[in-house]
Amino acid sequence: MSGYFLYHSIGTFPGKAEALREALGRFADDWSAENDAQWPTMLSLRAGFIEAWARVIDAPAGSLTTTESVTAGLYSLIGALPAQHLAGKRVLVAADCFPSLHFLLSALGPRFGFTLDTVPLRAGERWVRDEDMIAAWGPDVGLALLTFVTSTASHRCDVSALAAHGRAMGSLVVADITQGVGIRPFSVATAEVDAVVSTSLKWLCGVSGAGILQVRPDLLKTCEPEFRGWFSQENPFSWALDAFRYAPDARRFDQGTPSILPAAGSLPGLEFLQRTGLDAVAAHNARLTDRVVEAADEAGLPLASPREAEKRGGSVMLNLGEEAAALVGPLRERGLYCDARGSVMRLSPGLVTEEAEITRLFATLAEFGVRRSAAA
Repeated sequence: MSGYFLYHSIGTFPGKAEALREALGRFADDWSAENDAQWPTMLSLRAGFIEAWARVIDAPAGSLTTTESVTAGLYSLIGALPAQHLAGKRVLVAADCFPSLHFLLSALGPRFGFTLDTVPLRAGERWVRDEDMIAAWGPDVGLALLTFVTSTASHRCDVSALAAHGRAMGSLVVADITQGVGIRPFSVATAEVDAVVSTSLKWLCGVSGAGILQVRPDLLKTCEPEFRGWFSQENPFSWALDAFRYAPDARRFDQGTPSILPAAGSLPGLEFLQRTGLDAVAAHNARLTDRVVEAADEAGLPLASPREAEKRGGSVMLNLGEEAAALVGPLRERGLYCDARGSVMRLSPGLVTEEAEITRLFATLAEFGVRRSAAA
């Protein structure tokens, strides 16, 4: 049995080690071959990764490319936008966004002429409400960054409703879908956001370094990334120093020689999701997260996530107070794997997680003396 509750950190699936070993073994063979087929083979592999990702989020052909990380993808986009989108405008973000993106935006504001406006959490609450985002969102917002599912509360925002408000305000809308993609349905066709950033590391069960940036095609054509290189060109093999011309599609967001290994290591997870189906993966997760909520109620432990399943991603967080972080090590010794952020214990069960391990987790917490009084 597996007591693995860390899909918010690194996702996995039955047989992942074997699938990854096989994929990386093929990579090693192809890369080490003493012939001239390495780059054609590698670029085809990368193209397969891009196509698999495009199928996951219904992205139009040519609108998606690879990045090293979510942060790198957002940086590439900010540096590519025509000045009128940001100069003299506000960039709106929720206080429960992934901190790395806030770190980036706070540094870029002075350079690109925008003011970063962070919508706060209400006193005593664990996530920023959608209505508070909308209340702060006027026509002076040039760009808003939405977090599809938050990493500290598993709050799932209504991307479509927020994006519709953004369109009414004349704003660009970027969605960070990292903690939701692969466990909750997301389609750029229905969400109607202007750009998406994400990684393959979480519920898509990939490896680090396999990020993506997707940009709405008509916006993409206006973008001129400052972070550019030979692979940003329409013809990467053009060596004329004074004849640079951006690629007509998302390849313009590429830079130097592309990284292939993260794509090779992440394709098995994408292929597993395609074979298994999002509905089956989500149904298993729903049974387990419902049981986590039930067990938390039985133990009198307060949730740090929305109670309603439709307002959550694939995780359930518990507010265990000051002792949350101290519990991670002893639970690990019992074969129960989770983590903590401040007073919040994060629990993300997936396909390898056994339902019986939820019962054992809460029995172990009770054995450790975790009670409502300690968690309040």
